[in-house]
Amino acid sequence: MSSTATSLFDRIGGDQLRAVIEDFYQHVFADVMIGFLFVGKDRARLIEKEWELAARMLGGNVAYTGRPMREAHARVPILGGHFDRRLQILRNVLAAHAVDAEVQATWLDHTQAMRAQITADAGSECDHDAAAARTQVAGDSTAPLPLRRR
Repeated sequence: MSSTATSLFDRIGGDQLRAVIEDFYQHVFADVMIGFLFVGKDRARLIEKEWELAARMLGGNVAYTGRPMREAHARVPILGGHFDRRLQILRNVLAAHAVDAEVQATWLDHTQAMRAQITADAGSECDHDAAAARTQVAGDSTAPLPLRRR
Protein backbone atom coordinates (compact mmCIF):
# COMPACT_ATOMS: atom_id res chain seq x y z
CA MET A 1 0.00 0.00 0.00
CA SER A 2 1.19 3.55 -0.57
CA SER A 3 2.47 5.77 2.19
CA THR A 4 -0.81 7.68 2.50
CA ALA A 5 -3.31 6.85 5.22
CA THR A 6 -5.99 6.21 2.59
CA SER A 7 -6.75 2.51 2.20
CA LEU A 8 -7.13 0.94 -1.20
CA PHE A 9 -10.78 0.42 -0.31
CA ASP A 10 -11.13 4.17 0.26
CA ARG A 11 -9.53 4.81 -3.15
CA ILE A 12 -12.07 2.72 -5.03
CA GLY A 13 -15.01 3.32 -2.69
CA GLY A 14 -17.75 0.89 -1.80
CA ASP A 15 -20.13 1.91 -4.58
CA GLN A 16 -17.49 1.72 -7.32
CA LEU A 17 -16.29 -1.61 -5.94
CA ARG A 18 -19.85 -2.96 -6.17
CA ALA A 19 -20.22 -1.63 -9.74
CA VAL A 20 -17.00 -3.39 -10.78
CA ILE A 21 -18.10 -6.66 -9.18
CA GLU A 22 -21.59 -6.49 -10.71
CA ASP A 23 -20.06 -5.91 -14.16
CA PHE A 24 -17.55 -8.69 -13.53
CA TYR A 25 -20.30 -11.20 -12.73
CA GLN A 26 -22.32 -10.04 -15.74
CA HIS A 27 -19.34 -11.06 -17.89
CA VAL A 28 -18.59 -14.28 -15.98
CA PHE A 29 -22.16 -15.59 -16.17
CA ALA A 30 -22.31 -14.83 -19.92
CA ASP A 31 -18.84 -16.15 -20.77
CA VAL A 32 -18.73 -19.04 -23.26
CA MET A 33 -15.73 -20.62 -21.53
CA ILE A 34 -16.75 -20.50 -17.87
CA GLY A 35 -20.38 -19.38 -17.76
CA PHE A 36 -21.55 -22.99 -17.47
CA LEU A 37 -19.90 -23.17 -14.03
CA PHE A 38 -22.35 -20.53 -12.81
CA VAL A 39 -25.60 -22.02 -14.11
CA GLY A 40 -28.10 -22.15 -11.26
CA LYS A 41 -25.92 -20.05 -8.95
CA ASP A 42 -27.35 -17.12 -7.00
CA ARG A 43 -25.71 -14.13 -8.71
CA ALA A 44 -26.79 -11.64 -6.02
CA ARG A 45 -25.22 -13.80 -3.29
CA LEU A 46 -22.00 -14.23 -5.27
CA ILE A 47 -21.79 -10.47 -5.81
CA GLU A 48 -22.33 -9.81 -2.11
CA LYS A 49 -19.69 -12.34 -0.99
CA GLU A 50 -17.21 -11.12 -3.62
CA TRP A 51 -17.83 -7.54 -2.49
CA GLU A 52 -17.17 -8.48 1.15
CA LEU A 53 -14.02 -10.37 0.23
CA ALA A 54 -12.64 -7.63 -2.03
CA ALA A 55 -13.55 -4.84 0.39
CA ARG A 56 -11.79 -6.61 3.26
CA MET A 57 -8.76 -7.45 1.12
CA LEU A 58 -8.49 -3.79 0.07
CA GLY A 59 -8.50 -2.62 3.68
CA GLY A 60 -12.17 -1.87 4.23
CA ASN A 61 -13.71 -2.41 7.63
CA VAL A 62 -15.97 -5.11 6.24
CA ALA A 63 -16.47 -8.65 7.51
CA TYR A 64 -16.34 -11.53 5.02
CA THR A 65 -19.27 -13.81 5.86
CA GLY A 66 -18.79 -16.42 3.14
CA ARG A 67 -17.31 -19.87 3.42
CA PRO A 68 -13.55 -20.45 3.15
CA MET A 69 -12.43 -20.56 -0.50
CA ARG A 70 -11.48 -24.24 -0.50
CA GLU A 71 -14.85 -25.22 0.95
CA ALA A 72 -16.84 -22.87 -1.30
CA HIS A 73 -15.27 -24.31 -4.46
CA ALA A 74 -14.93 -27.97 -3.43
CA ARG A 75 -17.98 -29.19 -5.35
CA VAL A 76 -17.10 -27.41 -8.59
CA PRO A 77 -14.52 -28.98 -10.94
CA ILE A 78 -12.55 -25.78 -11.56
CA LEU A 79 -9.58 -26.35 -13.85
CA GLY A 80 -6.58 -24.09 -14.23
CA GLY A 81 -7.89 -22.76 -17.53
CA HIS A 82 -11.19 -21.82 -15.87
CA PHE A 83 -9.28 -19.97 -13.16
CA ASP A 84 -7.16 -18.20 -15.78
CA ARG A 85 -10.24 -17.18 -17.76
CA ARG A 86 -11.90 -15.74 -14.66
CA LEU A 87 -8.70 -13.84 -13.89
CA GLN A 88 -8.60 -12.41 -17.42
CA ILE A 89 -12.21 -11.27 -17.17
CA LEU A 90 -11.37 -9.59 -13.86
CA ARG A 91 -8.37 -7.87 -15.49
CA ASN A 92 -10.56 -6.63 -18.35
CA VAL A 93 -13.30 -5.33 -16.05
CA LEU A 94 -10.86 -3.56 -13.74
CA ALA A 95 -9.29 -1.85 -16.76
CA ALA A 96 -12.68 -0.96 -18.28
CA HIS A 97 -13.66 0.74 -15.01
CA ALA A 98 -10.31 2.57 -14.87
CA VAL A 99 -9.67 1.24 -11.38
CA ASP A 100 -6.60 2.71 -9.66
CA ALA A 101 -3.46 0.81 -10.74
CA GLU A 102 -2.43 -0.11 -7.17
CA VAL A 103 -5.94 -1.36 -6.40
CA GLN A 104 -5.85 -3.46 -9.59
CA ALA A 105 -2.42 -4.93 -8.81
CA THR A 106 -3.37 -5.77 -5.22
CA TRP A 107 -6.67 -7.34 -6.29
CA LEU A 108 -5.09 -9.42 -9.05
CA ASP A 109 -2.19 -10.52 -6.82
CA HIS A 110 -4.63 -11.56 -4.10
CA THR A 111 -6.69 -13.52 -6.62
CA GLN A 112 -3.56 -15.31 -7.85
CA ALA A 113 -2.56 -16.08 -4.26
CA MET A 114 -5.89 -17.91 -3.75
CA ARG A 115 -5.38 -20.18 -6.79
CA ALA A 116 -4.39 -23.27 -4.78
CA GLN A 117 -7.51 -22.91 -2.63
CA ILE A 118 -9.75 -22.89 -5.69
CA THR A 119 -8.12 -25.37 -8.08
CA ALA A 120 -5.39 -27.97 -7.80
CA ASP A 121 -4.83 -27.69 -11.56
CA ALA A 122 -1.75 -25.72 -12.53
CA GLY A 123 -3.36 -23.90 -15.42
CA SER A 124 -3.33 -23.53 -19.13
CA GLU A 125 -0.02 -21.80 -19.51
CA CYS A 126 2.41 -23.19 -22.08
CA ASP A 127 6.15 -23.32 -21.59
CA HIS A 128 7.23 -22.60 -25.16
CA ASP A 129 10.96 -23.08 -24.43
CA ALA A 130 10.37 -26.53 -22.93
CA ALA A 131 8.15 -27.51 -25.86
CA ALA A 132 10.81 -26.40 -28.37
CA ALA A 133 13.51 -28.32 -26.49
CA ARG A 134 11.39 -31.49 -26.57
CA THR A 135 11.01 -31.32 -30.33
CA GLN A 136 14.80 -31.12 -30.76
CA VAL A 137 15.49 -34.36 -28.90
CA ALA A 138 15.92 -37.26 -31.32
CA GLY A 139 13.28 -39.90 -30.94
CA ASP A 140 11.09 -37.72 -28.74
CA SER A 141 7.51 -38.87 -29.14
CA THR A 142 6.34 -35.26 -28.92
CA ALA A 143 8.46 -34.23 -31.92
CA PRO A 144 6.50 -33.49 -35.07
CA LEU A 145 6.18 -36.48 -37.34
CA PRO A 146 7.65 -36.15 -40.83
CA LEU A 147 5.19 -36.09 -43.68
CA ARG A 148 5.02 -39.33 -45.65
CA ARG A 149 4.82 -39.21 -49.39
CA ARG A 150 2.54 -41.67 -51.09
